[in-house]
Amino acid sequence: MKRSSDQIQLRKLYSRILNLLLPMTSAVMTWKGLMLMTNCRIPIIVLVSGGMADLNRGDLFFTSNFSDDPIHVGETMVFQVEGRGIPIIHRVIKLHKKVNGELKLLTKGDENPVDDRGLYPPGQEWLRRENIIGKVQGIFCCCAWETPY
Repeated sequence: MKRSSDQIQLRKLYSRILNLLLPMTSAVMTWKGLMLMTNCRIPIIVLVSGGMADLNRGDLFFTSNFSDDPIHVGETMVFQVEGRGIPIIHRVIKLHKKVNGELKLLTKGDENPVDDRGLYPPGQEWLRRENIIGKVQGIFCCCAWETPY
């Protein structure tokens, strides 16, 4: 009798552990699935500061990063440069395409008075493809929900 009671308790413990792990693994699997579908390491990003017209802190940006998807002036990009921990969401203001096909771009926040060269590492005048996390494909306006930053 004691043995079956111990087995029941052990099964209840396993069931509780699985019930705790299931939501976490589902969230991770969903995130990894989005990464695969968008070819982007950060497929959803939250705007944490001002600087973009008509957007508020807390808005969600849906991004993708396909190498064959052309970049145009005026499009909103998510990028990260060396020395900056948080990705930056700004608009492309200039493109420079070299003869060898290498693409360089210059960005600027809509409400900023100058371009982003001051944000780039010393000596870097343009963003390169490796700095790009993704191109914004859609925005979900969250009505200025407060963000932790």
